[in-house]
Amino acid sequence: MEALVEQVRVLAKNGDETVRKSILDSLQSLRNSIETPDDTVQRFTFYNLQLAALRVGVDLKLFNFFADTEEPLTVVELSEKTKADKIFLGRILRYLASFGAIKETNKDTFTSTNITRTFSSSSFQAAICHYFDTMGPSIQKLPEFLKENHYKDPENSANTALQKAFNTDQPAFFWLQTQPEKMGFFQEYLTTNRTGRPTFLDVYPFLERATGLSPERVLFVDVGGGFGQQAIAFREKYPQLEGRVIVQDLAPTLAHALKHPKVGTSEQDFFQPQTIKGAKFYYLRNIFHDWPDDKAKIILKNTVDALADDSLILIDDMVLPNVGVHWQAAQLDILMMTTLAARERTQDQWYQLLENAGLKVNSITTYTSSLKDSILEVVPI
Repeated sequence: MEALVEQVRVLAKNGDETVRKSILDSLQSLRNSIETPDDTVQRFTFYNLQLAALRVGVDLKLFNFFADTEEPLTVVELSEKTKADKIFLGRILRYLASFGAIKETNKDTFTSTNITRTFSSSSFQAAICHYFDTMGPSIQKLPEFLKENHYKDPENSANTALQKAFNTDQPAFFWLQTQPEKMGFFQEYLTTNRTGRPTFLDVYPFLERATGLSPERVLFVDVGGGFGQQAIAFREKYPQLEGRVIVQDLAPTLAHALKHPKVGTSEQDFFQPQTIKGAKFYYLRNIFHDWPDDKAKIILKNTVDALADDSLILIDDMVLPNVGVHWQAAQLDILMMTTLAARERTQDQWYQLLENAGLKVNSITTYTSSLKDSILEVVPI
């Protein structure tokens, strides 16, 4: 068995991201095919407890303590560091070790794993806090919410399981602004949630498309660009392209935008008419998956009205296959429904949305294997 496991490790190490994902999916299918009904029930019904234990681990800074040393740590040592009761700590450590978050090396003695090192990062700790504190209660309310609404596909961002969970009538993004701790977790998680994966800059042929430029013309508008990471990455990859690069978002977000000498900012609500006219590229990353079709259509129409004859709209979003959606993408789709009455769109749904907004797709270039992150190059019909 060990030889077989090592062979799989070598195959994953030597393969690219697609190969690695394929191996993980194959191992998951293998597990599903050989587990007993009891195994299946135990696995699914305790998933929420795993997240709760990780949340406790974050609160106690357990993953940081393990990451700070190469030596195993005992329950007594960790009790001194965390001020937590030794008996309780032994129980939670054994549970974390049981699903690989840490490793048990001896009686009441533990050390780190690759998962421990992942969760010693503050951004991934923020992910745990975000999914437990904000997404978790919303998910718990989803069955009740759907039953009350007769299992209709949610279409109102102010009426989702999130509103039911937190007793609010505000849409999620507005409500989050009243919850500074939760918003902080969400924003920190977003800054690194796709670290190490390919990006739009790896696949889109900007040099081929960058015609009609001038120093006075806006080159690249990052619509709803948040803190500006994508715009800065674009500017640094293509310093030779003429024109201005601008990040657009609401004022409270831009107040925290990253500073870059060659990237400007402009306050913009994308539900209002686009104020920058005639730019070469209007880039929208992960905007439309946050909104139902009626809202997405408004954003698109506001962008269309600002286009020059040679302008291009670049939509950086997931384009799900019409058949065979990967589980990682499918769970994000359900999460968007749960909290935003939005969706991750299939290819057919994208074509329908864009056609309804008077647009057509020139090309779709996919750059991640499981999530199907893609660049849609879009122009008016």
